[in-house]
Amino acid sequence: MGKMVKLTCVQLLMVAFHATLITMSSAELPYNFYSSSCPNAEETIKNTVYNLIDGNPSIAAALIRMHFHDCFVMGCDASILLDSSNANPQPEKSAIPLAGYEAVDKIKAAVEAVCPLTVSCADILAFAARDSVSKSAGFSYHVRSGRRDGNVSKAFSVFTNMPSPFFGIEDLVNSFTNKGLNLDDLVALSGAHSIGVAHCSGFTNRLYPEVDTTMDAAYATDLKKTCPQPVHGAPDPVVNNSVVAPATLSNQFFKNVVARRVLFTSDAALLTRNDTRVKVEESAADSLLWKVRFAASMVKMGNIKVLTGTNGQVRKFCRAVNS
Repeated sequence: MGKMVKLTCVQLLMVAFHATLITMSSAELPYNFYSSSCPNAEETIKNTVYNLIDGNPSIAAALIRMHFHDCFVMGCDASILLDSSNANPQPEKSAIPLAGYEAVDKIKAAVEAVCPLTVSCADILAFAARDSVSKSAGFSYHVRSGRRDGNVSKAFSVFTNMPSPFFGIEDLVNSFTNKGLNLDDLVALSGAHSIGVAHCSGFTNRLYPEVDTTMDAAYATDLKKTCPQPVHGAPDPVVNNSVVAPATLSNQFFKNVVARRVLFTSDAALLTRNDTRVKVEESAADSLLWKVRFAASMVKMGNIKVLTGTNGQVRKFCRAVNS
């Protein structure tokens, strides 16, 4: 890991400006929400996240992805964390497999040990995603906080809200627009596909029966070695999202897009429209530019349909609403 990059001065002003565009028209979240009620909250979360990633580098991608899923489905309210129950047998997590739930349990337990019933699970997801970025990418940003945890989690909401890896560019743009996000956010946040893994089922449509002409032929040949033609009931292997530096969050994703060495239909779709293609090429050429855009988009995404004040609750355990 290289030296930590801190976005400061003009760069932080750019982050604040872009993030303000959404907070001006929705619930305003403050910075340092826990400065009095739990002053060690962010440090506790950061230390726990760093220790978890030291033990298992894949945790970084899992925590970033979980925050994204949480915000896109019901808003950033930790509804993605709720387990099934008699009252709700099919919560969001039953709709799509995600890694990282045990990591969140450990982070929450560490926070509860210093400040019981104070820090929401929704805020923990936002902080943990930020700390995963700083650990895996070497840069950080300030996170607004004060979110409350939701009491509702429905599997069907995942299918109606999450952008699909099979989406073309217009569906992607519409999906982000529906959440108050724009083209900058769509392209910048896609950079998270520089780390983590993907199941073959998410992209074998580009390999069989014929290789997608927008995929590099040599790359397709390599993928077929791990991902055979789909057969019902057969195992669903995983591959790294990026062949190059798969554990480092960076602008490598955009270089992969330009080289046509990305997995998903939705990733390749970023080149099919002039305005998104230009943003991809800009991010591929300028790492710092992408970092500024990514930080601003993460802050902005973290404000989608948040619960504040007396709405929702602060869960004691992230997997269940308080009794």
